[in-house]
Amino acid sequence: MPQDLSSTSSTPPEPNSAESTPSWAAGDLFVHRIDEVALPAATGPWLLPSATPEVVRRTSWLRPEFAGPDGILRLASHTFAVEANGLRVLIDTGIGNGKSRANPAWHDLDTGYLGRLTAAGFAPESVDLVVLTHLHTDHVGWNTRNDGGSWVPTFPNARYVTSRTEWDYWAGRELEEPRQQMFRDSVHPVRDAGLLDLVDMAGSEAEVADGISLLSTPGHTPGHVAVRLHGAGRSAVVTGDCVHHPVQMRHPEITSCVDTDPAQAIRTRRDLLAALADTGTLLLGGHFPPPTAGLVVSDGDGYRLDTTDPHRDDDASAPGVRAGTRG
Repeated sequence: MPQDLSSTSSTPPEPNSAESTPSWAAGDLFVHRIDEVALPAATGPWLLPSATPEVVRRTSWLRPEFAGPDGILRLASHTFAVEANGLRVLIDTGIGNGKSRANPAWHDLDTGYLGRLTAAGFAPESVDLVVLTHLHTDHVGWNTRNDGGSWVPTFPNARYVTSRTEWDYWAGRELEEPRQQMFRDSVHPVRDAGLLDLVDMAGSEAEVADGISLLSTPGHTPGHVAVRLHGAGRSAVVTGDCVHHPVQMRHPEITSCVDTDPAQAIRTRRDLLAALADTGTLLLGGHFPPPTAGLVVSDGDGYRLDTTDPHRDDDASAPGVRAGTRG
């Protein structure tokens, strides 16, 4: 989602810091959800305007986790920290703290996100790889932190990767000031530090590390990628914003008001869901509220998210239990 997500004058609430970090297993890979903020109730109707309360209420399996009884969608902002074959990997970096943003709900946040990431065993200096599904404001914010008035990479020992198509699209456009500000404080410092790698998506999939590959999923943005995690005998896919909310599994034709190419976004979503349906692949949504993850299963002429067998890894759920034991 881009910077002007919704109009609200209140800061979104933080998650309950007393809760353990939810974690899932994909074979021998482990995925931890690192919460940042819950998004305001106005977000759903603004972001997915054709997901009206009437449409949402007809999809009963969305309630109570993914929608309220009033048919208003629930969304969240979080990232995923992955233990993969000896690497610590972060998928997307959220909104960030202390950033000047046009959206009041994102402006000058002061959340405990970095503490939650560290408590899960991913201290900033220990992160090896940061994967950016696309270059929207709520996916790049923790790329950097404020150090004495300067924006510096939060993860100084990591390589940051995104698709070359995504980079070229934004680099070749005349950006409005709010987006220019985002690039100045959250993207350019990473590039200037020599930490940014651009991935050529010559085909539909490109491996960026052992067990981690990018899936070409254009439409929301031209160079948008989802992330496939390959574990021993199981796999998982992190959606980025090609699927904003589970309602789009039942209704793939529901588009976001900020998709750069809505028709392409629909085709991408349908193709991805068809490829994953009934395969046992774990799907994790970047804006799905808890329980966040599940299996894509066929449901009539659409799909639904089955959260009853989400490969939950209870041993890894306690902060720092598994990731924190790694050297």
